[in-house]
Amino acid sequence: MGLLRQQTGDITQGVIWKQLLGFFFPLWLGTFFQQLYNTVDTLVVGRLVGKAALAAVGSTSVIVNLTVGIFTGLSSGAVVVIAQHYGARRNEHVHRSVHTAMALAVLIGTVFCVAGFLLTPLALRAMNTTPEALPGAITYLRIYFLGMIPNVIYNMGTGVLRAVGDSRRPLYFLMAASLCNIVLDLVLVMGFHLDVMGVAIATVCSQLLSAALVVLCLTRAAGAPFQLYLRDLWPHPRPLLDEMRVGMPTALQSVMYNASNIVIQTAINSFGTNAVAAWTAYGKVDVIYWMTLNALSQALTTFAGQNYGAGKYDRLKKSVRIAAAMAAGIALCISAILLLLSRQILGIFIPDPDVLTVGVQIIHFLSPAYVTYVLVEILSGAIRGAGRSLVPMLISVLGVCCLRLTWLFTVVPLYHTIPVVLASYPITWTCTSAAMLLYYKFGRWLTPRSAPPPPAPPPRRQG
Repeated sequence: MGLLRQQTGDITQGVIWKQLLGFFFPLWLGTFFQQLYNTVDTLVVGRLVGKAALAAVGSTSVIVNLTVGIFTGLSSGAVVVIAQHYGARRNEHVHRSVHTAMALAVLIGTVFCVAGFLLTPLALRAMNTTPEALPGAITYLRIYFLGMIPNVIYNMGTGVLRAVGDSRRPLYFLMAASLCNIVLDLVLVMGFHLDVMGVAIATVCSQLLSAALVVLCLTRAAGAPFQLYLRDLWPHPRPLLDEMRVGMPTALQSVMYNASNIVIQTAINSFGTNAVAAWTAYGKVDVIYWMTLNALSQALTTFAGQNYGAGKYDRLKKSVRIAAAMAAGIALCISAILLLLSRQILGIFIPDPDVLTVGVQIIHFLSPAYVTYVLVEILSGAIRGAGRSLVPMLISVLGVCCLRLTWLFTVVPLYHTIPVVLASYPITWTCTSAAMLLYYKFGRWLTPRSAPPPPAPPPRRQG
């Protein structure tokens, strides 16, 4: 058992900031390579095809983020449950939770594959996608949904690995998949002139590769409690309830976030192709901040989960203070870089001067407010690690989503300008951070839970 923990990650003892950084960097790089899929698509179509194709790919991003957010939220439930059992050394519960999570991934992927393919045209038209971008957006999104099953399997499988302290192998898998995506993008667009269809096919092929690698890794984890046996895939009732109890509120929170972003995308679409292309290019710059903050939050969730399972609550709270300081420093640095180099960075994606003018305006408005969101992500990550995700979800839904939608439906129609649309972000970030801090300080989120009932005897395995 000692060797096993050395190979994965027992983070219930040791120097907190070093362990958080040890988790953070592989997670950050992993998120970077995951985002590289769509970013490379954006670069290729923006540079080699044109701004109409760039707007087509950009018009799909909020729907892609919506679907990814749902199953990422559900996988966070598996991460918390498995991390708590792993920290408490309940190996049979780890086994059952892993197989429940992977069975759930197959089911979710199938549902999203079918529903997404059928509903794509309806969803894009409802968002007022510009006529120039609509055909390419439908093509891209339908092909993307065909690869939904491996996409969900990869995300759930890497969640399992993170829960037991392994954040390095998911990084290696994403590096391989991203390299595959880049090569196929260039071959299919430059060589075969498939344009938007080519970048979509490249993305799906990359997802297939990353899913195959993570499944192979889990099935070959010989002797580990998280080893995957395909014949044991089944949604066991108790682990399923525990995973859904944590994961469903997180998934719902993501749905509400992305639903509000869909409304914002619809508002941006009303300003024309230049605004859509600029918003798309900004999204590829803006994602650097979000993936950094999200990686730190994921690291903290796993850290909190294992320490909560081990009963080390003071260590958990100390990690929150350290992570919040890290996040604030990161936010300020990224804001400064974007303000100083906004035109040069956006020019990487699109050289059109009209698009660049709008993009610079967006960056100068939003990037100084990044620091106001830090506490939302960090505190909710820690609270989820303790198995409480309902209240953070409600705070985020009310503070970010409902308030943002209220702004978009009441103020924006009266003052129809891009800055008024963008103002919905810093206003809602500030209000939600304040509410999350109040709950963290005065809410009863750290109350110890009773241990789960003893597991049934493990099944006998041949060989």
